[in-house]
Amino acid sequence: MASTMIPPAAAPEFLAAHGWAGAEIRPLAGDASFRRYFRVLDGDRRAVLMDAPPPHEDPKPFIAAAEWLVDAGLSAPRILARDLEQGLLLIDDFGDSRLRETLDKTPERETELYALAVDLLVHLHSRPPMPDLRPHGLDQWLDELQLFPEWYCTALDLDVDVEAYQAAWRTVLGRVADDGLGPVTVLRDFHAENIMLVDGQSDVRRFGLLDFQDAVVGHPAYDLASVLEDARRDVTPTVERAMLDRYMGAIARGADFESAYWALAAQRNTRILGVFTRLWKRDNKPHYTSFQPRMWGLLERDLRHPALAPVRDWFDNNVPRDKRAAAWTNGNAA
Repeated sequence: MASTMIPPAAAPEFLAAHGWAGAEIRPLAGDASFRRYFRVLDGDRRAVLMDAPPPHEDPKPFIAAAEWLVDAGLSAPRILARDLEQGLLLIDDFGDSRLRETLDKTPERETELYALAVDLLVHLHSRPPMPDLRPHGLDQWLDELQLFPEWYCTALDLDVDVEAYQAAWRTVLGRVADDGLGPVTVLRDFHAENIMLVDGQSDVRRFGLLDFQDAVVGHPAYDLASVLEDARRDVTPTVERAMLDRYMGAIARGADFESAYWALAAQRNTRILGVFTRLWKRDNKPHYTSFQPRMWGLLERDLRHPALAPVRDWFDNNVPRDKRAAAWTNGNAA
């Protein structure tokens, strides 16, 4: 077991205090943050221990979002026990049937399962936003986009026109910010590796939600782009198109929504190119570079939409083709 997945020293005492004395603790997963997860086993009972160590992590947003999502009729983990001072939570265990692996094993279910993901978003967006969430609009979108020149372009020794970059994105995203769609609760990290298939549930509750502690209030196209333009698995383009149409049909959205979808997909994918480079350079997590060719494939497709013309022109003038997907084919920048 890697040292990073050794349970926190306080875990046995925390579990004992809440009726899980002597339970087995097994490593389950870590992620791109400081959070770690462990499976807790006690006879026929099982739960998940979340280690969100302060000051790096604050579990309160996760708790608030989980409780709100459950009240909204969705499947989020119930909080079984908590110690906020030590950053420990005991939560529901949704099992091992994750959407990503389910689709890998049964690709013929892609349309069925992505339709359920779209229906979940329709359900979520039909409700007023969760209260007290941070805004996710034009200022935040532009701020997030700085990760690309700051980390990606620096790593590949690209001398780019940052002022023109911001101006191009402001032109494109300003139209999205002013389109009057939303606001809705945005989970922000809604994709196939954060969705579990929950036994005994039906309809949208069949999907168990994870990693929603960074939820914000923003545009309804953002989470749709997150799940359909997934950084970690390829969604068939015809399925993406069908799911975009499914959402627009359910919510009665038209051309403005579609333009917003491609613009926010491009914004998200550009940001992620910077994030994955930062995880490699700053956090010593080079495996994230393996996702960069997929991210470029998605971004190149997004940029073909007419609404993205100013941003497409900037990329054509500042980022040579050999500094895009081809730069990452061996897992590291050339």
